[in-house]
Amino acid sequence: MRSVARAGTLPPPATPEAVVAAEEVIGFPLPHLLRRLYLEVANGGFGPDEGVLGVSGGAAQGNFADIAELYQDGPDPSGRIPAGLVLIYDWGCTIWSLVDFRDPAGAMWCSHEGECWPQGVNLAEWLTGTLARTLTVETLLQSQPTS
Repeated sequence: MRSVARAGTLPPPATPEAVVAAEEVIGFPLPHLLRRLYLEVANGGFGPDEGVLGVSGGAAQGNFADIAELYQDGPDPSGRIPAGLVLIYDWGCTIWSLVDFRDPAGAMWCSHEGECWPQGVNLAEWLTGTLARTLTVETLLQSQPTS
């Protein structure tokens, strides 16, 4: 399991036009850190395992090409995921990490089986935790509120 991308395996940084196009589809600006990572480091692919999704032209995950493609039909047809929460990382088994684009710090959320809840960390803390393996799919599911 890859935790940090090997040298030379990340896609090139996103173009400013791709970032603006994603923001237009989503209707919110990218959180500051995510914008810098896309524009200065790589267009996705960084982070845990296969890495986070990029914007157009960047790292895909499975059948998902980019964050705007996932968002363009609305954040969630069931209405359970609030507008502005953007799917960014697929843990598998219908478990997703989402970034809150309404928050400049990029508060992180989790979605599983139609439920969505805040993680209590921002994007920087999420990246640090996933790379250090202190934040795992198991810890995400343990934090799910009980109904």
